[in-house]
Amino acid sequence: MSDIDLILDHIEANLPASIDKFVQFLAFPSVSSQPEGREGIAACAEWLRSELAGLGLETQLITTDGHPLVMGKSWQRDGYLRVLLYGHYDVQPVEPLDAWRTPPFEPACRDEDGLTRIYARGASDSKSQVWSVLEALRAWKETQGGFPVNVTVLLEGEEETGSPSLPAFIDTHGDELACDVAFISDSDMWSPTRPAITTRLKGLLHEKITIVAPNGDLHSGHYGNVAANPVRILAKILASIHDDEGRVTIDGFYDGVRPVPARLREQWRSLDLKEALAGVSVCGAVQEGGHGAIELMWSRPGIDFNGVVGGNTGPGERSVLPSSATARLSFRLVDEQKPERIRSLFRRFVETRLPDGCHVEFDGAGGSSAVSVNEASRFIAATARALDAEWPEPTLIKGTGGAVPLVGFLTDRLGIDCIVTGFILADDAIHAPNERYDVERLRKGIRSWARILSELESDRRQ
Repeated sequence: MSDIDLILDHIEANLPASIDKFVQFLAFPSVSSQPEGREGIAACAEWLRSELAGLGLETQLITTDGHPLVMGKSWQRDGYLRVLLYGHYDVQPVEPLDAWRTPPFEPACRDEDGLTRIYARGASDSKSQVWSVLEALRAWKETQGGFPVNVTVLLEGEEETGSPSLPAFIDTHGDELACDVAFISDSDMWSPTRPAITTRLKGLLHEKITIVAPNGDLHSGHYGNVAANPVRILAKILASIHDDEGRVTIDGFYDGVRPVPARLREQWRSLDLKEALAGVSVCGAVQEGGHGAIELMWSRPGIDFNGVVGGNTGPGERSVLPSSATARLSFRLVDEQKPERIRSLFRRFVETRLPDGCHVEFDGAGGSSAVSVNEASRFIAATARALDAEWPEPTLIKGTGGAVPLVGFLTDRLGIDCIVTGFILADDAIHAPNERYDVERLRKGIRSWARILSELESDRRQ
């Protein structure tokens, strides 16, 4: 047997133990965006540090202004590739709790549609992705006595809140992160049988706006026809952001957006749209004209309304003219669009539409720019070979509407090639109640990462 065959056999033999440990991992309530999640975050980080130490890595638990980073490094051998493996252990909030069939941090296994699925918050995004990498390293360690490359593992606890502590960490720990290639294990497959490598990631910024009237809450019968209504003002502003063709109307918004090359556009249009949408209906949507749905998802910028609140939101009737109304928006950016400029353009757009006597409060900072990965990279080729050996369909090189801030940080600040891949599926209910991941993808994900390490073994650092 070749080494990789021994490693794959070891993965198969140890799969029940891998699943048991994965369930332990899922039980930590590591919600990064809520104060009550701090205890779960801390416990999860320490558990991961122990797991990395068990792999023979020199470990650190690094405090930040937010949540801790967990880092592990192998003994660095001259002439071997230096590989950074990144994942995140924090998860999204679980609300609405009553929509879960089982408690989100009490993992439940259910046999459905010929698959065994594990239900828990973080099951797909992204603890399964982290665990697949760690178990591949474990298989190499236990069968070969070590790893085929120099390894640095970096596990973050703030990805779901935009990675606010990462820039400062990278600036101060750049030498420790030095590598030839970074692998980001936080992405999706094209379909259950076709893996993918993501080379285009959108940028992201969030904004919260609150329209405030000159009065407090008022009786709507007395004052409804004469006093300013912030809900009505907010609704009008939000409606004016897009025209009837779905195009953003903010002056300068599309500056720096490049057309997709004709060759790539035709390639995307040859893909199965049903597979791209994964069962999601687009009925009722107004899509920006002149672009295919996949192009819109992967290479066009957009603005979405994530939540609107104001006035009476209780169960009973209350004839109120509210004193304020609030909306949360997310902006997906591409190419040369910069978060700071887009935020400034948006705020000016809102301010110029305020009626006399009313004012607006903005809340939002930071953001990430779009990132494009070199598709001709030899590391992409090596990763594709490994995935092709494990999955029944050839690897797709694709884009995504999502954002992984670390890719931009590493590319811009350290000049590192980043390979973004993973095994999430659109119907895993990530960020939603009843998030899930199936055991077969966990198995093949571990095997895939073992194969990737094998492909890298012969690609020694030049």
